[in-house]
Amino acid sequence: MKVGNMTLRILLGMAIIVLAGLSSCGGQEKTADTATEALGTTGNPAIDGLTEAISKSPEDASLYAKRGVLFYENDGYDEAIRDLTIAVKLDSLQPAYYHRLADAYLDYFKSREALGVMKEASERFPTDEKTLLKLSEYYLILRQHEESMKVIDQLLKQDPQNGEAYFMFGMNFKESGDTVRAINSFQKAVELDATIVDGWINLGQLYAERDDPLALRYFDNATRVAPDDIVALHAKADYLSAKGSLEEAIGLYGQIVVLDPQYDEAYYNSGLIYLDMDSLAQAEAQFDLTLKVSPTHIRAYYYRGLSRELQGRAAEALADFQQALRMAPNYEDAQAGVERLKQEG
Repeated sequence: MKVGNMTLRILLGMAIIVLAGLSSCGGQEKTADTATEALGTTGNPAIDGLTEAISKSPEDASLYAKRGVLFYENDGYDEAIRDLTIAVKLDSLQPAYYHRLADAYLDYFKSREALGVMKEASERFPTDEKTLLKLSEYYLILRQHEESMKVIDQLLKQDPQNGEAYFMFGMNFKESGDTVRAINSFQKAVELDATIVDGWINLGQLYAERDDPLALRYFDNATRVAPDDIVALHAKADYLSAKGSLEEAIGLYGQIVVLDPQYDEAYYNSGLIYLDMDSLAQAEAQFDLTLKVSPTHIRAYYYRGLSRELQGRAAEALADFQQALRMAPNYEDAQAGVERLKQEG
């Protein structure tokens, strides 16, 4: 998953990458020309079109930034980092270039370099709200909660009504185990800005941990504010499933796959619910769909095998259990399934 949802990522490690001292015009020309010549044709029309444009305007930072973003979106992290670094060299006054470069480093498991880029950005743009929020997020990802909250304090001094800042406070408190202050911060965040979907989701999750029925109200608010937000729909579906509202949960998972037919966990979770309801054919169908979009989904092989075993199709069930074991040799449930079927056979 790409950077962007701070509730879903925790990475470790930090260091600083220095981008200063890279503004020599001669160095820019050499770097840009070398990068363009080395790339060649990729087969991606959008990327190749930008490469052609760069060959004609090698000093246009926006072209490198656009191409870097395309590489990033296609998991070409080395190329993305190269292009976005060049964009920063050519035009160091664009905060978005730093943000994209940091994202590329982070998703490439280079969290120290990512943090370094954001620290450089915050020094260049000390009053830019997006930069400060992103730096706070990166400190959070690296579990440097004190530093993260220092940045938020800095932001709130210039904008005391910034809901995203209070959301970041909430995330830091939540990750630190202080649920009371986390709830207070998330409530303040959505009070200031009701469109902060992750604020509603986190409130729902924290109240669900308390077994407080108010949780559903918060999940409802999340899906009302953003009816097509897959994270919000998934969080609400999980809550409903845990509370035994199985048909409602299946309905929400159905909404998710309409929005994103490749979202394997929606099929998988629906399969688990159908299995729990003893609707074995429906469960098998959902696990089939899971494996169609995600052929390496180990648990889907196991549970499809279980649904087939319960339908009396031992040979097919055994094949699924064995496939799960080939992918995860220590999968105890799959081992037990194989042993059970061999004893029965």
